[in-house]
Amino acid sequence: MSGRTVYFEMTALGGVARMAAVDAETGVEAVVTGPAHAARSDLEALALRKLERLLAPAAKPAAPRRGRLA
Repeated sequence: MSGRTVYFEMTALGGVARMAAVDAETGVEAVVTGPAHAARSDLEALALRKLERLLAPAAKPAAPRRGRLA
């Protein structure tokens, strides 16, 4: 994400770590969870990829849903 500022926040509770990546410009947040013993850089990379996916414009429209919604 060149040119964008991203803030990371890591919280560990027991055996689980929560990593949040927040885009400073838009305020969009992506959160991932993983084992608490995982490398911080791995969780940051995963959260950043998820944030990039959230911020990317839709490449193609979603496929039509089958059936009826009740």
